[in-house]
Order: sequence, then C-alpha cells, then structure tokens
Amino acid sequence: MSERVAQCCCGRLRAVCSGSPDKVSICHCNECRRRTGSAFGIAAFYPRDRVRIEGADKTFRRDSDSGFAVLFHFCPECGSSVCWEPSRKPDMIGVAVGAFADPTYPMPDQSVSDELRHDWIAFPENMARRRS
Repeated sequence: MSERVAQCCCGRLRAVCSGSPDKVSICHCNECRRRTGSAFGIAAFYPRDRVRIEGADKTFRRDSDSGFAVLFHFCPECGSSVCWEPSRKPDMIGVAVGAFADPTYPMPDQSVSDELRHDWIAFPENMARRRS
C-alpha cells in the first residue's frame, strides 16, 4: 500500500497516510477559513488505522458548525495544523491536503457549506455540493 506524508512547515509534525483517502472535501465554513487563512479548507479523510502521526504536537478542540467537536493537531514550533479528529466520524482522521504539498493529490469529491462559497470560486458541475 502506498504512503503519502503530510507535514507542517518546519517538518517536525507529520501524518503518514497509507493508501487512498476515503473522501476529499473542500469546506467553505467560517471555521475552516479561519483555520487556513484562506477562502476554504481542503481535507482528506483516511480511516484512523491508516494514519500514523509522528512528532510533537499541540491540540486545540473546537465545536464545528454541525455541533460536533473537532480535535486539531498542530505543530508547537511553526503552528501549522496538519490533521484533526472529527468526533462526528470517530473512525476517521482528517488531513490538511495542503500539508501533502503534492499538486497531483486527488481533487475533492464534494464541496461542504457550499452556500458560503465565495462567488468567484467555481468547481466542476458534477462535484457534489452539501449545505451545512
């Protein structure tokens, strides 16, 4: 099974992921925007047993728009968030797609909180869209 490695800016925190993600989502909710400092966040969801977190991390727990808590793992040195544990899906780990730094990474399967998407962001017509 192939591995992909997501890491923080300084390389001290890594998420080693085996195989392909079960789902890749782009999210336009305000919390994902704040976490990334961008117009959206992109997450790859892997089964927990196929993700190995390496290195020191700090965690931050917050509620999501859906009301379920999320535990974020970020590097205590550079501050990059690399992965998170969504209580809504306890068997999965979300990994920040940008942390893979791989332009060939699979395109998102769905656009979440699509009603909050900036008007200037366009996606393929066949992409699934989900409201909050």
